[in-house]
Amino acid sequence: MPYISVGVENSASIDIYYEDHGAGQPVLLIPGYPFGGTAWEKQVQALVDAGYRAITYDRRGFGKSSQPTMGYDYDTFAADLDQIMNTLDLRNVTLVGHSMGTGEVTRYLGAYGSARVNRAVVVSPIPPFLLKTADNPEGVDQSLFDGFMDQIRKDRYVWYTQFLQNFFNLDVNAGKLVSDDAVRANWSMAISSSPTATLAAVPAWLTDFRDDLPRIDVPLLIIQGDADRVLPFPSTGKRLVGMVNGSKLVVLKDAPHGIPWTHAEDVTRELLNFIKERVPVGA
Repeated sequence: MPYISVGVENSASIDIYYEDHGAGQPVLLIPGYPFGGTAWEKQVQALVDAGYRAITYDRRGFGKSSQPTMGYDYDTFAADLDQIMNTLDLRNVTLVGHSMGTGEVTRYLGAYGSARVNRAVVVSPIPPFLLKTADNPEGVDQSLFDGFMDQIRKDRYVWYTQFLQNFFNLDVNAGKLVSDDAVRANWSMAISSSPTATLAAVPAWLTDFRDDLPRIDVPLLIIQGDADRVLPFPSTGKRLVGMVNGSKLVVLKDAPHGIPWTHAEDVTRELLNFIKERVPVGA
């Protein structure tokens, strides 16, 4: 299996698992919490069929990647992404993230620039800043995230079950937009993540990305459901579009957080159309 080493912990290498399919202009897809690259399965096949090179990877601590007890912050996640970009020598990339993966997209562009990136897509985004503070009154109360961490410490398997309820809005969409089998498959993927990563990812969600946003100098597409219960639309995508010059927002009516699966055709269509759009000179 293909791996890229991004560091060491004591005597063990920290290796990132990736998959690389198709040919043509590269599209690098970063998954959301708590999944690996297989969460993009519907988009990967569509991209390959459309003549693109589709690359996915599993964030450290998740999927088939190493499970260290360190490095669960966006500076490290972005450094891992930079290592992947350089090792595979990716150029003219469309960089795509879902949920937690949108933080990697944002911090990478803020810290490393866009020399290798043609455009970017954030699906159900975390940015600009999720935590409610005095200068960020549109954010979410700290107590909610403290509760999440308490639940994870108590029983992370129950936490995953509860998380998927809101990830897919199962009270509305079960048996319609998502099958019981798909929910079970996602739960199985989730429990493969490390206990450390499961817990340590929650504080990372509260990263302030506002300083990164002015540094995004490539076209940016934002796709989000207005019924997102994990990352509420008014606190995230609705604000983000006004904070990145030239960005474009696509809102999916009544759609949940997990739209790469529940609204796969919509997400794939918008992604392909965006990739095909001509980038204005100087953008």
